[in-house]
Parts: sequence; structure tokens; C-alpha cells
Amino acid sequence: MPANPTALPRSVVLALWLQAAQAAPGVVVRCVQGDDEPHTVTGLPGAEARDAGLKQLVEAWSTGPREVVALQPSPGDPAGVPAAATQAATDAGECLAVATPHGSWVVVPQVTTFGSALEPGHLVQWRVLDVPPWSTAVAGALGSLAEAERELRTALITATDALDQLDVARWRDDAADAIEAVRRTSTDAWPVPPLDGRRARVLQLATRLLAIVTVATADDGGAVNLWQVDQRSTALREVERTARHALAAATYARATA
Repeated sequence: MPANPTALPRSVVLALWLQAAQAAPGVVVRCVQGDDEPHTVTGLPGAEARDAGLKQLVEAWSTGPREVVALQPSPGDPAGVPAAATQAATDAGECLAVATPHGSWVVVPQVTTFGSALEPGHLVQWRVLDVPPWSTAVAGALGSLAEAERELRTALITATDALDQLDVARWRDDAADAIEAVRRTSTDAWPVPPLDGRRARVLQLATRLLAIVTVATADDGGAVNLWQVDQRSTALREVERTARHALAAATYARATA
């Protein structure tokens, strides 16, 4: 697992900053890039492809009327991503959707990893795709933030029951320790603007559930037959879907300035 298993996807960090009032572009760029190499952008409206960077994207979409959301699709579950961008977004596992009075777009981060496991590096190119209006499809796929919080509480019970029934401690020698590490991981250092209470709670619980599912589905571990494998997979797949949708719901906002 990564050093911080509950680190936010790049699209989530970018979406939250694009909603923030009077966010300085330089601050947003530093928060989204982190330790990455400088991000590049292709297809940004009104920008020369060879000259566009993350700062130009932020400047284009951080003022004026706009809708922003970070979607987290997976195979078989587009999670509201418009059809024109579904394949690219699903391959990436995430995307940013933006709508303004001038059009609608999906922005997909294409990440290339280099270096070693001890010192990894990342090259990130954001690909901007023109899409039809997406608000209705996203609202139908994700629901409200209040609904997302309720569903996460149920998913937490489901995940806990699945782990208890299938004896997580026997899956791998490090499985129980890894899950406990997820539960202890602090989200205080997230590079995001101030968040209201419900939004913060949903983001924290969703990221922790996704990290737990990653550990729990790494192998068949203590499941001794196909029925147990299927039982665990079905339960955790629904937890993962709920957490992805909740993560997206927590990033959706309409801004006017």
C-alpha cells in the first residue's frame, strides 16, 4: 500500500480547489501536483496545447459560474461520466467534470510512473475532452451528499461484517495490521481548502473504506472455497462502489464567483 493509503485522487483535490473562492492558482497547482513533475494539459479551450499547464487550467475554471465534480468510474460503472469520455476515465479510474455557460468538459489525468519503488516519480498529463451537458446524469448516478453519508454508514457495517466473518487476520500475515494502519491514518494533512463538516466526514469515510477494500481484495487469503471467495467479493464490491460514488458526491458543487 502507499505511505498514505487514504491519499485523495488528484481529480478530487483539483475539484475541491476549483470550487474554492479566491483560490490563488499557484497554491492550487502546488496542492494538486504535490511531488509530481509539473503537470501538462492538452485540449484546454483557448490555449495552445504545447504551452498549457495546470495553472492555465485552474485560471480558466476557477472563476465565474461553474459546476465541478470529480468522478471515480470503474469497469461496468461509469458513475455519470459522459459516454464520450467513459473509456478514458475508466482506464484512469478518475476524472474531473466541469460545466460553464460556455460548454461542458471532462478532464482525465493520464499518469506515467517512473523511478523505483523507494523513490517513485509521476508524470501527469490532463486530457480535456468536450462532452455534452452532464449534470443530470451525475445527479442520477450519485445522489445527494446526505444520501451518500447514509449509504457510507451502511457500507461500513457491511465491510466490518465481511471482514469479521471471513477472519481477516488469516488472509495474510500483514492484512490485519494494514487495515488497522488505514483506520489510524490521519486525513488532516490533505492539501485541500477548508471543508464543511459533512463534506469532510464523507471524504474521510469514503477514502478509508476504499483503502480497506484494497487490502481486503488483494488475494483470496483465508477464504477456503469458491463460495467464500464469492461472498467476500460481492460484499466488498458493493462497499467499493458506494465509497467511489460518495467520494464523487462530496466533490460536487456549483459556484458563482
